[in-house]
Amino acid sequence: MSDQELVAYWSRAGTGMGRLRMRLRIVRKRILWAAAIGGARMLKRLMDIVVSAAALILLSPVFLLTALAIKIEDGGSIFFRQQRVGHRGRLFGMWKFRSMVENADALKDQLLAGNEMASGVTFKMKRDPRITRVGRFIRKMSIDELPQFWNVLKGDMALVGPRPAVPREVAQYTVDERQRLLAKPGLTCFWQVGGRSSIDFKGQVGLDVAYIQSESLLLDIKLILQTIPAVLLGRGAF
Repeated sequence: MSDQELVAYWSRAGTGMGRLRMRLRIVRKRILWAAAIGGARMLKRLMDIVVSAAALILLSPVFLLTALAIKIEDGGSIFFRQQRVGHRGRLFGMWKFRSMVENADALKDQLLAGNEMASGVTFKMKRDPRITRVGRFIRKMSIDELPQFWNVLKGDMALVGPRPAVPREVAQYTVDERQRLLAKPGLTCFWQVGGRSSIDFKGQVGLDVAYIQSESLLLDIKLILQTIPAVLLGRGAF
């Protein structure tokens, strides 16, 4: 083999080794990225399990008093289970303390004209006639949402994430609004600590998408801590 042929051979070999090293670096980066994402999800899930289990135990006296108040007022069912849309469109049953009359869903169609949410996608009324006296108080203090710690423990929901919508609302979503479904739904998120029902639907979607784009364990802890005073003060709740 001539000197010229040897130079060409080693040149090709060097190029091949360079490409191989480049591919190995890309694979290594992908593996590390996947491990980092998977680890963050495991930590988030671990926090969900620990906090929700502790909440269900520590808040059991509140559960008992709320159940008694609901039962004494009208003798109806204590809990209300409603189908909601979760991560990537998966349906699940979300639990709440019943804060409305028994036939609330049947009466909703008669009240749609009084919807106070500008977009018309979600339904909210400050003086919804379906809400009971006990219901008005537990909604103001977000006590009606406490049974959702069970949904968090099961894995249907997370502590932090976009609030889950009902299928009828999701059916009206635009393509951009469906970005809300890219994260597991949660008990609280940006708009729960920043105004709750006083924020219009477009604003809620924008805040949910902002959370999904910046999701992290530290952000979740910060939002959980901010939720406590927001709930105690009842800002934007009705």
